[in-house]
Amino acid sequence: MKNALFNTGKLGNLNTNNKVVMAPMTRSRTAQPGDIPTELMATYYAQRASAGFIVSEATQISAQGKGYSFTPGIYTQAQIDGWKKVTNAVHDNDGIIFSQLWHVGRMSHPVFHSDGLPVAPSALAPDAQVWVVGDDGVGRMLDCPTPRALSTQEIKGIIEDYRQAALNAIEAGFDGVEVHAGNGYLIDQFLRSTSNKRNDEYGGNLENRIRFALEIIKAISDEIGAERTAIRLAPFITQRGMNDPEAIDAILLLAKHFDDLGIAYIHLAEADWDDAPTVTETFRQQLRENFSGAIVVAGNYTLDKADELINNNLVDYVAFGRKFLANPDLPYRLANNLPLNDISDPATLFGGDERGYTDYPVYGERDNKSL
Repeated sequence: MKNALFNTGKLGNLNTNNKVVMAPMTRSRTAQPGDIPTELMATYYAQRASAGFIVSEATQISAQGKGYSFTPGIYTQAQIDGWKKVTNAVHDNDGIIFSQLWHVGRMSHPVFHSDGLPVAPSALAPDAQVWVVGDDGVGRMLDCPTPRALSTQEIKGIIEDYRQAALNAIEAGFDGVEVHAGNGYLIDQFLRSTSNKRNDEYGGNLENRIRFALEIIKAISDEIGAERTAIRLAPFITQRGMNDPEAIDAILLLAKHFDDLGIAYIHLAEADWDDAPTVTETFRQQLRENFSGAIVVAGNYTLDKADELINNNLVDYVAFGRKFLANPDLPYRLANNLPLNDISDPATLFGGDERGYTDYPVYGERDNKSL
């Protein structure tokens, strides 16, 4: 029997050829200066256009939103024009691509900020590191400092940055946007009581802590349409100071609001390390009850587990990261039970040239545009 991953799907107003999603993966290969997408990036994404849909690597909405070297932006005309090369290449290969909009908040380093400080809901350090390329051209993991707490007026300005970034993404040719609200980045920092100690309308009780996420999604939906708007959440992350007992409550409450808005999908970044907590069926059922749009999950899934969850109507799409990195024709390989390429050299994951990026082979010489 055909695995449910290879059925067609519905995503907002879009129809997808399968339910295999290319997860967002930071690869740090933009042109410098300016963090501008390149022709090489266009080749990389076009090679993987047989996905049901692609979510781009995380893309900063402003200079303030940057936290890692060589990651792309979508706030200058040069960046928008660079992304047009990517979206045109994906569409020329019959693909669908969403832009993942990103503000890292406190997950950053002084080198990226004119005043020397990242920003956050509260002045609390994340006990984490970010990848920074030095003047010698070598990338190193450096500690994140204690950030500066945002003023209420600055928060309003960041919501406007998200709205404008979504407009820029549509101008660049993306089919929609996915707001990155997981993994300990800025929106996630507002959601968690462990990182949000504010006493204004964006802090304190649960309704206040979800306000920032809701206002961002509302602003984007009003601007480009709810059917082209999505969000990524990470309910089970505990690293980076994110261990909040109310995290699941926040996600489920947000899901109800997102359902009212009618956004295209919720994307769950689930833990993929060996001792990760199990995602309970109760949570999956509650999320499905609260949200009628598409549900996408990512977290080291097997074919059998993906098939089970889709057939049980608990999820709609399953995203793959590293498998897609090393296998540009991943849907074809999975559908035909073919061997997968392994990552050739971990040193090529972040930064570099075509090696470990666009040089992974497809299976044989076949055209990988369709299953």
